[in-house]
Amino acid sequence: MSMQFTTAIRGNFFDIAACVENPQQLNEQLRHIPDGLLLLNEGAIVWFGSWQQGEPLLPPGFEVTHYRDKLIVPGFIDTHIHYPQTEMIGAYGDQLLAWLKHYTFPTESQFCCERHAGKMSAFFLQQLLSNGTTTALVFGTVHPQSVEALFSQAAALNMRLIAGKVMMDRHAPDELLETPEQSYRQTRELIERWNGKQRLGYAITPRFAPTSTPALLAQVQRLREEFPDAWLHTHLSENLDEVAWVKALFPESNSYLDVYHQYGLTGEKSVFAHCLHLEEQEWDCLCQTGSAIAFCPTSNLFLGSGLFNLQKAWQKQVKLGIGTDVGAGTTFNMLQTLGEAYKVGQLQRYKLSACEAFYHATLGGARALALDDKIGNFAVGKEADFVVLDPAVSPLQKLRHENSRELADQLFLLMTLGDDRNVYRTYVDGKVVYRMAAHQEAA
Repeated sequence: MSMQFTTAIRGNFFDIAACVENPQQLNEQLRHIPDGLLLLNEGAIVWFGSWQQGEPLLPPGFEVTHYRDKLIVPGFIDTHIHYPQTEMIGAYGDQLLAWLKHYTFPTESQFCCERHAGKMSAFFLQQLLSNGTTTALVFGTVHPQSVEALFSQAAALNMRLIAGKVMMDRHAPDELLETPEQSYRQTRELIERWNGKQRLGYAITPRFAPTSTPALLAQVQRLREEFPDAWLHTHLSENLDEVAWVKALFPESNSYLDVYHQYGLTGEKSVFAHCLHLEEQEWDCLCQTGSAIAFCPTSNLFLGSGLFNLQKAWQKQVKLGIGTDVGAGTTFNMLQTLGEAYKVGQLQRYKLSACEAFYHATLGGARALALDDKIGNFAVGKEADFVVLDPAVSPLQKLRHENSRELADQLFLLMTLGDDRNVYRTYVDGKVVYRMAAHQEAA
């Protein structure tokens, strides 16, 4: 057997081999290779299996990177995050609508400055990578330069990233408003420049229904029809006051989701963040149109918005990923976010297993973004984005790790006790883009 490869990684691997329709199928698709080998050619996976099977494929003297006592998992996928809100994370004391007014809009107004956008883009991407997140679906601001800066820096890493400039023309400060025509023109220019360039994708991004006039939504629909390979990214049913406001603003619509659906904004590659207070018909519409949900546990708890019904998402067969939703979300770290998701489930008597949680953060998230043919596990032919986790970086973690030998226990401890300290290496496109600092390793 002859194949071309440039990189060999040996270690303890875990992934989910295929997408599933219910959590009971996860054990069938769980793939754990305690001593495995991953062969890469440039940025693609060309072989994956056990070390015993793969060692004969290696030429004599070929350099192998061996991560002993570590766990290697697919890169985390964040399906909803606001990069301009990085600098206001942890803002105190409000629920959604007041929080937007008091914190979000003033912060986002700074992104009219290209230099500021560039500085925050660099910081944001470093936060993603240092937390093991290799792909994200990202909100910019209303300013085109906000996504220009982000895409430029992600392209330099050859990172798989989807982003878009916010579109809004009402119910926000004047300096953040645009006309529907201006929004269409600027968004179109960005799509033509960035969508499909290297590993980048563009998301058409109306902020949410309350900041969108029918005229703006018509322009969003126009873009959606002109660029069917682009994504659609917005918010849906996050807060009860928000839901009531939408019903008052759009009395002719049957529901909040129906506002978007009437403009053709549901479907494959449409991702709706939150979805906490859905009516039955909205669940059915999401399923029937192939739309996806981004479940954002930390921000839902932080803003007091409500508890997402994960069990219902399975029952209704709605695709789902996990979103950190920084800056209402309080961490970039997917392990901590999964720990909060577990608590959300517990409050509703739903036991979120570690295997299911990691599925949502990897292959399930890839499926929600219609990228499961490219990322999400270690299947041959997929892109080489993955994370090397150190499962025991503190005295407490070491104590628990020593008496938790089963994989399920180790994964669960990572998502309940883990944080950014557990991220040892992050690989994007087959290359190390983050490594734990030497002083952290020695600690």
